[in-house]
Amino acid sequence: MPTADRRLRPRKQPVQRRAEDTRDRILAAAARVFAARGYAGGTTNHIAAEAGLSVGSLYQYYPNKDALLAELMRAHVAEGAALIARRLAEPPPAAAADDADLAASLRPFVDAAIDNHRADPALHRVLFEEAPRPADVLAELHALEAGAVTAAARLLRAHPQVTAPDPDLAAWFVVATIESLTHRYVGSPARGRLDLDAFGDELVRMLVAYLSSPSR
Repeated sequence: MPTADRRLRPRKQPVQRRAEDTRDRILAAAARVFAARGYAGGTTNHIAAEAGLSVGSLYQYYPNKDALLAELMRAHVAEGAALIARRLAEPPPAAAADDADLAASLRPFVDAAIDNHRADPALHRVLFEEAPRPADVLAELHALEAGAVTAAARLLRAHPQVTAPDPDLAAWFVVATIESLTHRYVGSPARGRLDLDAFGDELVRMLVAYLSSPSR
């Protein structure tokens, strides 16, 4: 593994419950510190103090703050994959209008993205806008996107309301649009006044209009 990658990896993997608990305390403290202080303001000293540990104890687990951020990124990506899988496994609600079943089919993708951004927008902004991303995290992000595009393309090819001439390209547009707009909306300076339910409804309406446009 390249030196740069080693700097973004934990120093050790806990094998005992006590060590696992300490690692989890460090990660939880890091999430709070970075959400409150940002990438530049969050330091290992702040994180150790927040976790109730010495900075030397923290360094037994993580060599620097970027390794902590990379670990938080990996957890976020894993949660995103689990959310998509969980949402796609749920039965869609009954259709109530001509375009309702397409909207219901798209809703799991939108809801998974919203759920993945909902919990801590400030931390999400630090992780994916400010912090360096290691190669393995980027690969996991690309794999997550590719899986979502594959699932969306399968849906679009089979759906009678979809008029898009290239379902694979349309699926990429759908997934990229959901991720980009959700990220921007949740990260908006007006985030204290955000209405995520209204945003999700509007995003679904926009995607339905794009995918079922009669002018194709």
